[in-house]
Amino acid sequence: MLKFNIRGENVEVTESIRDYVIKRICKLEKFFEDNVEANAHVNLKVYPNKTFKVEVTIPLPYLTLRAEETSSDMYGSIDLVTDKLERQIRKYKTKVNRKSREKGYKNMDFVPDVEDEPVSDDLKIVRTKQISLKPMDPEEAVLQMDMLGHDFFVFEDAETNGTSVVYRRKDGRYGLIEIN
Repeated sequence: MLKFNIRGENVEVTESIRDYVIKRICKLEKFFEDNVEANAHVNLKVYPNKTFKVEVTIPLPYLTLRAEETSSDMYGSIDLVTDKLERQIRKYKTKVNRKSREKGYKNMDFVPDVEDEPVSDDLKIVRTKQISLKPMDPEEAVLQMDMLGHDFFVFEDAETNGTSVVYRRKDGRYGLIEIN
């Protein structure tokens, strides 16, 4: 089901690290449908102060899971990030199930990963990303935005079929922009 792309920055990815990452992340497969195939992108970093950062991104057809953790132990960081991903999945499934029962939806599709595009000082676009908008309500878009750790999220509003943007305001609350 899951295919792995494991990279190391300033660290050699040994077989034991690779096996541990695969073993821990494969435990998340119990939450996925049987026919789902996904690539798990794992990035392992070591900083000069001897801390380890583990980043995991798993784009699924209906959701993008992403988590990162930093600690003084590589294996500890791997454990922390998989625990974080499992909490995300549980929270997300609970919220989606509640929304589907309330609104009467039978099958829900969700937007893939939307990342901020880094822009240099001279406003030159250095990265372009294409996304496909899937119908959802604003509350689900806020949840997806929070799970990705972004400040905004573009989605298709399920009720109006229009493109909308949710964003995090400076006061910590959320805003909605409806595009006509």
